[in-house]
Parts: sequence; C-alpha cells; structure tokens
Amino acid sequence: MSYKGRDVLTLQEFSPDEILYILKTAKDLKEKQRTNQQHRLLEGKQLALIFQKPSTRTRVSFEVAMNELGGSSLYLSANDLQLGRGETIADTARVLSRYVHCIMARVYKQKDVEDLAAEASVPVINGLSDLSHPMQILADLLTVQEKKGKIKGVKIAFVGDGNNVCNTLLVGCTKLGADISVACPKNYQPNQDYLSWAKKNAEASGSRVTITEDPTQAVEKADVVYTDVFVSMGADAEREQRMKVFLPKYQVTEKLFSGASHDAIFMHDLPAHRNEEVVPGVIDGPRSVVWDQAENRMHTSKAVLSLIT
Repeated sequence: MSYKGRDVLTLQEFSPDEILYILKTAKDLKEKQRTNQQHRLLEGKQLALIFQKPSTRTRVSFEVAMNELGGSSLYLSANDLQLGRGETIADTARVLSRYVHCIMARVYKQKDVEDLAAEASVPVINGLSDLSHPMQILADLLTVQEKKGKIKGVKIAFVGDGNNVCNTLLVGCTKLGADISVACPKNYQPNQDYLSWAKKNAEASGSRVTITEDPTQAVEKADVVYTDVFVSMGADAEREQRMKVFLPKYQVTEKLFSGASHDAIFMHDLPAHRNEEVVPGVIDGPRSVVWDQAENRMHTSKAVLSLIT
C-alpha cells in the first residue's frame, strides 16, 4: 500500500485495509518506544504545525511524535503566520511546501484544511476542523482494538453532540465493521454527508448505524460508551442554550453507563467537563480508558507521519 504524499482529511479517503495498516504501524511503533528500540524513520524531516485553535493533545502528540521519529517540528499559531494579515491559504500552502515535508493544520473550517491540501505539494493532516477529527478517531480505534481485542463487531455508543468527533467516529467505525449507535438531540445530529458515508461504509462492512434521541437505547449492551463536550470550541455563544438541551438527559452517569455491557469501557477525547457531559464516577472510574486514548494520539501520529511523509 502506498501512503507517501497522501493527505489525511476525513478518514473517508482511506480504505479499511489502509486504516488497519495505520493501526498496525502505530502498535509496532508503540512497542518500539516501550522497549527503547530506535525508530527514527524521519531523520532530517520537518513538520509544520498550524494552529488556528489551541490544543494540548494535538500539539504535544505531534511534537513528541516527530521528535522521536528523528525529525523536527515548527509550531505556527495563526498570529505567527501572514494568514492573520490576509495572506491566502493557497499562498501559505505553496510557501510552506518549499520549507517542510508535511503540514498539520488545526483549523476552524474543514474547507480551510481542504484548500491547504489542494495547494500544498506536501502531505496535509487535518488536526481538527469543525466537521472532522481523523487523528483522534485513529487513536480511538487503536484503543478499542487494544481493549477489546478487535474492532469488527464491537458496539460503540456515542452520546451527546453530533460534532466533528461524532462525524469521524461514524466513518471510522463503519469502515472497520464496528456497530455505532449515536444518541443526540434532534437539532444536534451528525453532519449529513458523514452520515451518508457511514451508511455506505456499513453496507460494505456489515456493520450497523443507529441514530436516536434516546441515550438509554443507544447505550444498551454497548461495548464502548463515548462522549464529548456539549460546547465545542467556537460555540461558546451557544453555551446556555446547549446546556438546557443536553442536561441532564445526555449526561453519561453511572446509571446510564450501567445499561452498557458489563465490561464496557468509557471513552472521551478530552478535555472533559466533569458534571456536564460525564460525571466523575464514570470518567475517573475503573473502566475509563481516556488516558490510554490520549497516549495513543502520539502513537497514531507517529504511524501517520512515518507513512505519508
């Protein structure tokens, strides 16, 4: 399989076998790190990190990943670039392509990262947009694989806002044959394009997609219960209205979590707002794997960087 020069924008652009190979590569690199084996696959390579939105996990995971692979990275906030003064994305892409070997961009709009990819002559990775979060979902799939021993046939329930994480989780799960059940309020459902992709993927993989407004129904006998913040970055003006819609119905409580399988795990992409989308007893409980998810962001970043750069 050829990955060199490929962009990572939504996960929909990758076949199931390609995604599984990314996960295998991540697992191998994780083992090498833990056994202190050298894996400096990108010696002399440079990665540009563009951040329109701040981040903890995305920034640190990519910087550490690139360093451990033998390369280096440049952190570029919107204020560090001429983007903040009106330079076009196309011009920025063309210039950066002359300096670096790969670009990661964490942006407000999906169109921005797609325009960047269209004009750059080096691979572009979507570090998050309003519609998609492919690097997070790769880490999530690796975590499910590690904790459940498989992905195909696993039931994953997502409860909350049908946001960028939910959109991409729909794509990733259905690509690899996991059943996914999403519970969200009527006016906060997943993006229709991503939902359409998921349904087509499910037909090919034999998985099931369920969209409901009932969290109890979604969580029933689930192997994984996943949630995210109710107010994503950039939606702060909607906070009061969203809290009225989501609370208390969509909060992952011990009672809601108990409706899942007896050995279900809890997942959250972080940062978490305890006593909003999830209670402390669940996220800090013995079946929470959120810290493993967070760690796996680094290993899947390594895998993607080593394959496409």
